Amino acid sequence: MAVPAAAMGPSTLGQSGPGSMASWCSVTSGPTRYVLGMQELFRGHSKTREFPAHSAKVHSVAWSCDGRRLASGSFDKTASVFLLEKDRLVKENNYRGHGDSVDQLCWHPSNPDLFVTASGDKTIRIWDVRTTKCIATVNTKGENINICWSPDGQTIAVGNKDDVVTFIDAKTHRSKAEEQFKFEVNEISWNNDNNMFFLTNGNGCINILSYPELKPVQSINAHPSNCICIKFDPMGKYFATGSADALVSLWDVDELVCVRCFSRLDWPVRTLSFSHDGKMLASASEDHFIDIAEVETGNLRRIFCLSPLAIRTSFVISSLHITNKPVL
Repeated sequence: MAVPAAAMGPSTLGQSGPGSMASWCSVTSGPTRYVLGMQELFRGHSKTREFPAHSAKVHSVAWSCDGRRLASGSFDKTASVFLLEKDRLVKENNYRGHGDSVDQLCWHPSNPDLFVTASGDKTIRIWDVRTTKCIATVNTKGENINICWSPDGQTIAVGNKDDVVTFIDAKTHRSKAEEQFKFEVNEISWNNDNNMFFLTNGNGCINILSYPELKPVQSINAHPSNCICIKFDPMGKYFATGSADALVSLWDVDELVCVRCFSRLDWPVRTLSFSHDGKMLASASEDHFIDIAEVETGNLRRIFCLSPLAIRTSFVISSLHITNKPVL
């Protein structure tokens, strides 16, 4: 049975220099005018709506680059795509073909019609919403659990349960490179400049490789326990990590120093999302709510409560969306 993680501070708290947790890694006191204004806006739009999407647990959701579509992947071996219309989602299609759970998916960074799914059936599939068909199936060596698309759109990286990350050419659909790691690889991501590749691992570290050389650049001791997820802010100023210690840490991209921590969750942080303008950060765990905070201060913007049923078989959309494009 899972036990709530203690909200303990990172082991390097108070140190300085690249890869450290700076002494100001904390939430500032007192809400800003911006936060107060947005809190008022949230109070006026504080409704949530559940959308049945799958017959089994939802493992992944992601917005298209234009913020118009939401895709979901499920243990039921399918992906679904919904179209956002004002304050509701309209289901467009189901995407079938995988022989095992769809564990993660992501959209093309600049083409809103393409997305890719990673599955335990040892394949990835690229889909086009205009044709509703799979346009490519790429066989991989292991059961895939994480995937990301490079910012330039040319490469797809997929990680499997054996901690192997494969880099696939998005045009030829052939493997360009493959890296075996000696640690548990959790989530993977390029930086916004496409010249570094980041991995979070089971030792609480963030491993950084040069790209495309894939040479080790730095390993950051980010958390005292399993570092689960990572997300880059659209403005390129910060990236955030979530951990089994129930903390979210915010890092300066250039200095590689932690500038702030968010500690309102009680369970391991499973997923993160920045708003289109990089001003808000949403974080979620096994807690039945989503924490939304102002990035620059850490002040609480809003908590959305979720039902256990919604977490298991549906996804939830609030009347204010944390998307890649403004929809307010």
